[in-house]
Amino acid sequence: MSLLIKNGRIITAVDDYFADIYIEDETIKIIGKDLDIQADEVLDAAGKFVFPGGIDPHTHFDMPFGGTTSADDFETGTRAAAHGGTTTIIDFAIQTKGQSTLAALDTWHAKAQGKTAIDYGFHMIVTDMADDRLHEMKKLADDGVTSYKLFMAYPGVLYVDDGTIFRAMRKAGEDGTVICMHAENGIVIDEIVKRARAEGKTAPKYHALTRPTRMEAEGVHRAISIAEVAGVPVYIVHLSSSDALEQVTQARNRGVHAFAETCPQYLFLDYTYYEKPGFEGAKYVMTPALRDKWNQEKLWRGLQFGDLQSVSTDHCPFCFKDQKTLGIDDFSKIPNGAPGVENRMALVYNGGVNSGYISLNKFVELTSTAAAKMFGIFPKKGTIAVGSDADIVIFDPNREETISVNNPCTHHMRVDYNTYEGFQVKGFPETVVSRGKVIVQSCNYIGKKGDGRFLKRGLYSGLH
Repeated sequence: MSLLIKNGRIITAVDDYFADIYIEDETIKIIGKDLDIQADEVLDAAGKFVFPGGIDPHTHFDMPFGGTTSADDFETGTRAAAHGGTTTIIDFAIQTKGQSTLAALDTWHAKAQGKTAIDYGFHMIVTDMADDRLHEMKKLADDGVTSYKLFMAYPGVLYVDDGTIFRAMRKAGEDGTVICMHAENGIVIDEIVKRARAEGKTAPKYHALTRPTRMEAEGVHRAISIAEVAGVPVYIVHLSSSDALEQVTQARNRGVHAFAETCPQYLFLDYTYYEKPGFEGAKYVMTPALRDKWNQEKLWRGLQFGDLQSVSTDHCPFCFKDQKTLGIDDFSKIPNGAPGVENRMALVYNGGVNSGYISLNKFVELTSTAAAKMFGIFPKKGTIAVGSDADIVIFDPNREETISVNNPCTHHMRVDYNTYEGFQVKGFPETVVSRGKVIVQSCNYIGKKGDGRFLKRGLYSGLH
């Protein structure tokens, strides 16, 4: 199949120009002005932006957590991502304590294979790493899993101690791979939670009130310090606060290979959502928690000046009616996570570009290119260039939508609420192309289950 995209304004992280794109055999073959080439399908992108497909490096599909499982599996989650202009996701395989990380990878391959609408990769969540299993990390890298996630939060579940963190970081550094860190002081937070529950404080808002930003900042500082000694690049996931960002900025100013992402929920939502009447605040129980609104300006500044490199979603949805209610009498039992994979591109464009925080080039960098470089898939993904995969979004800057669980153009996630209910956006993906195949057109999914392929990612090659 061949495809010709004509008359579009092509935007990459560094380019901005008008041209046509000819696609054949899943890749971009020719870029030029007024191409006169026969193609099986022709799309007219006049008046539209032509972006590289979005890359969301942080999703949790079919993830067991808190006695339940995230509502989107790899079929529904990747289809929703495609509707929103995301053509690549990187999800997380989870090692069970005491078991092999290689077995965990097999389990997650089985969850995803033949189901995804778009291309996908895996990070590996490491829950323990004894010396006699360190060799598995090199085998994972050889299999295209070149990043690992470690948790300082959730003692007794995902938490690993500093010794394990250092051991894994040192090996990752030797192998040329990357460590992702959930950086919060979970040990102290658990003590704060214990006291709150003893005092009868059970409402959803106490999820936020028991997770102070200083405990996130302490975790970030410690994670970066250990990584610096271990000699490994560290990527802080879902950074939520000014306190935590300050630690990243200071480290980068010293020349440390410290990187971080934030998420739309921290750019657009705030603590007041926990104060909604009844149990409504449970919809926004995620970790880290939503912060006071003033932090948002600091996060935008971090994105503008390059101390935050990308915007992911941490998409981990749980239905309000039959999953979030597991914690109706105890905030600590509310499954942590919220939906967002579908709405990321429109939200960041509207709130970033339209509001004047970021340029079009920076938008592409934050939603696609930086993640591709960080996680070993650039320039195959993350740009529009001859030889790159033909992952492309034709984006209408003038189209307006109201994000809602009831809007068939903004909600295909398998969850009974939308985190951004009622948000109005201007700028919306019109057509989504994955490896040269149109899979979404005018809100209609025309791809098929299993279109996506597993991505064997390369080693860390540097991100500045």
